[in-house]
Amino acid sequence: MTGSAEGPTSEEVADGRRAVVVVASTRAASGTYTDEAGPILVRGLREAGFETPEAVVVPDGPAIGDALRAAIDDRADVVLTSGGTGLSPTDVTPEQTLPLIDTEVPGIAEALRTSGDGVPTSVLSRGIAGLSVSTLIINVAGSPGACRDALTVLGPVLVHAVGQVRGGDHPRGHHHGLREH
Repeated sequence: MTGSAEGPTSEEVADGRRAVVVVASTRAASGTYTDEAGPILVRGLREAGFETPEAVVVPDGPAIGDALRAAIDDRADVVLTSGGTGLSPTDVTPEQTLPLIDTEVPGIAEALRTSGDGVPTSVLSRGIAGLSVSTLIINVAGSPGACRDALTVLGPVLVHAVGQVRGGDHPRGHHHGLREH
């Protein structure tokens, strides 16, 4: 683990990587429920070297799209959403995310769905992932366990993804499983 509870060291964010966490929860936004998932994602992003403020907690619905647009306008490199990806009528995070996506990155969403350590309900997540201009948005299920699983999946790829979005090249030997001849 790197950085501190307050975030990464100045060396770790020397390239200015910034992330935002948006928690979609009407109960947490109204104060009737204490969100546990957002802080897990914030801590994980900070440990990965992203400058990350405390989570933005919004009610389910259009406020999710508003928070995503604010992060895109602020040129965040990564936005992780938590919650609102299930089958409940109020679960609308994917519907709020999709209109903002220019380029889908389906492999991330699929990896998150299959990362659930034997939790069969993880396949019910409708979360999506994609680029909006140069911001990578990833929907994560709202449980603390799903957030921990997501960080395990995303940890090795987020910095690389941000580098690619910024115009970096693929490191030698990492060409999507294809070997150089």
